[in-house]
Amino acid sequence: MFAINKLVRPPKSLKGTIRVPGDKSISHRAVMLGALAEGDTRIENFLPGEDCLSTISCFKAMGVQFTMEQGGTTVTVHGKGVRGLREPATVLDAGNSGTTMRLLLGILAGQPFFSTITGDASLVNRPMGRVTGLLARMGAGIWGRQGGNYAPLAVKGGNLTGVTLHSQVASAQVKSAVLLAGLFAAGETTLVEPAQSRDHTERMLEYFGAAVSKRDTAVTVQGGVELKAADIFVPGDISSAAFIMVAASIVPDSDVTITEVGVNPTRDGIIEVLKAMGADIQVKNYTVINGEPVAEIRIKHAPLKGVEISGSMIPRTIDEIPVLAVAGACASGETVIRDAAELKVKETDRIRAVVEELGKFGVAIRELPDGMIIRQSQLAGAVSNSRGDHRMAMAAAVAGLAATGESLVEDAACINISFPGFFDLLDSLRE
Repeated sequence: MFAINKLVRPPKSLKGTIRVPGDKSISHRAVMLGALAEGDTRIENFLPGEDCLSTISCFKAMGVQFTMEQGGTTVTVHGKGVRGLREPATVLDAGNSGTTMRLLLGILAGQPFFSTITGDASLVNRPMGRVTGLLARMGAGIWGRQGGNYAPLAVKGGNLTGVTLHSQVASAQVKSAVLLAGLFAAGETTLVEPAQSRDHTERMLEYFGAAVSKRDTAVTVQGGVELKAADIFVPGDISSAAFIMVAASIVPDSDVTITEVGVNPTRDGIIEVLKAMGADIQVKNYTVINGEPVAEIRIKHAPLKGVEISGSMIPRTIDEIPVLAVAGACASGETVIRDAAELKVKETDRIRAVVEELGKFGVAIRELPDGMIIRQSQLAGAVSNSRGDHRMAMAAAVAGLAATGESLVEDAACINISFPGFFDLLDSLRE
């Protein structure tokens, strides 16, 4: 990836109607379940970002064929069935994608062959033990650095037994890895979380014909059930829309409508938090497409006030914390973020990164062990470095929109991981 620096100038306002790229989480899962289904699955509004392309690449290495159209936003997965994957001849490369690696570990754990998976310099230093430990209890053989906690990871799968497992963290990636492994296990597999994490995997498993049941924070899947191909429309990614939503809230005289956005209740915490901050948000034209709720979001500039984000709200906003910190810097009073230690093991230590990078803009911000405290500040143009983290790069760009003077976001190419065309879309809204 080439290092690209982007200049950001504050606009007079942001106005218009846009659509953000397809949801990254749903795009990953559609490829995975499409590959395990019998028949062809057509995915529309697929996110052709680098993370999702890493998932496709891994399945190609296991014999799955794909047809790409419309610049990669329409993908047909030629499914091989639950037992149709073949042993890869090379090491599987998940790139920068933690979703690819963690979810694929669940699938590899159920395969009657040997495989090895690795990733880029960032991913091989992100913890995998919370997944590999649970999969080992189902019967998978997994080896890796520091007792299987870090990639590269070698997997000898097959002969899994359905069990009831308890996750120590509310993580959709951990839950999804266990449920995907459960497709190949004898009997039922149950994963219990301390709080509910995003539920795209459960919804899509049901859509493809798997036997799934839910009770409180426990999800159960029945092993040995065949999956049937099903066409998927991927709604716009609310985690991507969040950057536009905050930008429209903090740039004066803004009025932006975002169409066909996923508003899954396990993911829409950004809307709830911004409303609590006083944002002017309307959610309308609600519908459900392939099991996922979708709506139109209109957001206008409004004065914001500080809030506390903690507890059960954290799993619903974990990816949006960097840009919510920008909103907090523009909000009266104090914004406090707690219970978010999970941010330390993202693409970078996002707690420290947010504190240090927003500090460059003159934000009064203090690091906590599990979050941060932000006070209203007058933002000044700054040079900020993404640290190779797509969400940090976009958060810095949004801060630049509300700052006096010009700002520069260094190493902004990483934005293509989740939001190709981000700067072009922002420019289309400028007035």
